[in-house]
Amino acid sequence: MIDPNSSSPAPGASASTCETSETNEAAGDRRGGTPGGGLRFGKYHGIGNDFLVLLDLSVHDPGSVHDPGSVHDPGSAAKDPGGVHEIDAGLAARLCDRHAGLGADGVIRGRSAAEGSDAVLTFELWNADGSRAEISGNGMRCLAQAALEAGIVAEGVPFGVLTPAGRKAVTIRWTGPGEAWASTEMGVAVVEGEADRCNVGHGQLLVDVGNPHLVVLGPDPATVDVATLGPALEATSPVGLNVEFVTLGPGSDEITMRVWERGVGETRACGTGSCAAAVALHHWGRVGSEVTVHQPGGAVAVSVRPDGRVLLAGPSARVGSMTADPWLLAADRAEIEAAVKAGVKAAVKAEAELAE
Repeated sequence: MIDPNSSSPAPGASASTCETSETNEAAGDRRGGTPGGGLRFGKYHGIGNDFLVLLDLSVHDPGSVHDPGSVHDPGSAAKDPGGVHEIDAGLAARLCDRHAGLGADGVIRGRSAAEGSDAVLTFELWNADGSRAEISGNGMRCLAQAALEAGIVAEGVPFGVLTPAGRKAVTIRWTGPGEAWASTEMGVAVVEGEADRCNVGHGQLLVDVGNPHLVVLGPDPATVDVATLGPALEATSPVGLNVEFVTLGPGSDEITMRVWERGVGETRACGTGSCAAAVALHHWGRVGSEVTVHQPGGAVAVSVRPDGRVLLAGPSARVGSMTADPWLLAADRAEIEAAVKAGVKAAVKAEAELAE
């Protein structure tokens, strides 16, 4: 099993604050930008599975759990005070576009849980194509790191997150500057369909980990045409499937996989897919209850408990802070060109007035 270093060095300097300033808003107006300011995100990844994370903390009191002695700057987390900007399928897809947007596998919004709840946050996820997803194992760690940076949760103290797939408990701690290690209680993994159909070298199994997965055991995933087989297998279910192409090794109780994610395509890693693959191979008796899952982006640890509950543990890292203009992203090409021309004219006029 993989395990992070036991020590927790103090994190390094944080990214700049993500709250929109009046100065920036005014400058945006002069440049033809959105009067209300841009939409700011923190960008994080869990072994290469990257997300734009937005925190709406309008009703949460961070002082209730924040350790005043922390050396980490809480201003580095992305926030949307008061939930000013709403995210819909179209905006999520444009934000995730790796050429015309900010680029990511998905958009996550964490909101304060309702008063009286035993959870701290709620979890919402939009895939890269704008569709909604129930849960993401890697995404949960990214949200947890953003929450830790913002002072909403304390290092080493379990906290609850409400997701469409149920309540999840997360524990997170620092491992280095901008890097953390988190474990997430993913709930009960349900084996479905023809659960015992597996021969010596190959097999397939449906596993539900709060979202649907098809685990395919076969040859070295590096030789698999994921771009062709992935979408074909995804389409065999009316709700779509995440598809894991898995092989045994390189060591005992280790597996290697590539994944085709529903609503995204092939990604460098998938947290719930790691859980599904470990459960499937454990069900077939190929691995024990403590499994290391290797993927193109890195490795995570999965524990399969006797009652079917699964624990996912792995790293996360902050990439930085990014700002998007939702109005500009939503505009068509003619509107963008008109806005640019208007901004240029305004700048030229302002410079002429200053010169007089």
